[in-house]
Amino acid sequence: MGFSILVADDEQGIIDFVTLYLEKDGYQVFTASDGAQAWACIQQEKIDLAILDIMMPKMNGYQLIKRIRAEKNMPIIFLTAKDASADKVLGLDIGADDYVTKPFDPLELVARVSAQLRRFYSLGAQEIVEPAELVLHDLILDLDQCLLLKGERQISLTSIEFKILRLLMGSPGRVFTKKQIYEAVWEDSYIVDDNNIMVYISRLREKLGTREEESYIQTIRGLGYKMVP
Repeated sequence: MGFSILVADDEQGIIDFVTLYLEKDGYQVFTASDGAQAWACIQQEKIDLAILDIMMPKMNGYQLIKRIRAEKNMPIIFLTAKDASADKVLGLDIGADDYVTKPFDPLELVARVSAQLRRFYSLGAQEIVEPAELVLHDLILDLDQCLLLKGERQISLTSIEFKILRLLMGSPGRVFTKKQIYEAVWEDSYIVDDNNIMVYISRLREKLGTREEESYIQTIRGLGYKMVP
């Protein structure tokens, strides 16, 4: 499944640089130029990992991480020019999972991001309890029995259709690229852009019908697909 990364730094050049390498590796990237923007993004979006500068206006990295740790559970990497041992110890003590100093190797940073995500989400650092069902509008997706109900009517789904719908309904409003959908559903690397996903999305639309004359699944041109929240 594709992960969403927040990059918060008051240097636009750093943001652009890090974003380029993260997106190249398949991550969805959100950005913020100060601590207040970063906190607003974390509250509004589903962020899987945050890369934070320490010296930011409005709210510095230390203040921000304290807020995050009070309400959220996600890996956090400090990316900062403050390279003194005392700064690193303080950052780790208040909740950072890793600490990268500027200047840095972008490939090393991406590797650290991958390692943190793998440790946190794949190796059990966070216990993920999936709900028994997903509910959106008049749709109910029963995850235990793999059934879809629209009102009182049961809709038959193939295993692939079910996996795609579970992904989209699990994060309504979030845009998933073809690569993210393919790797989450088929559990394989996405290499060639083919029509498989488009065909399955079309079939799902036919089965779901419309709500208030609008499709449940929207196409975001040039990006991917999302479930209407």
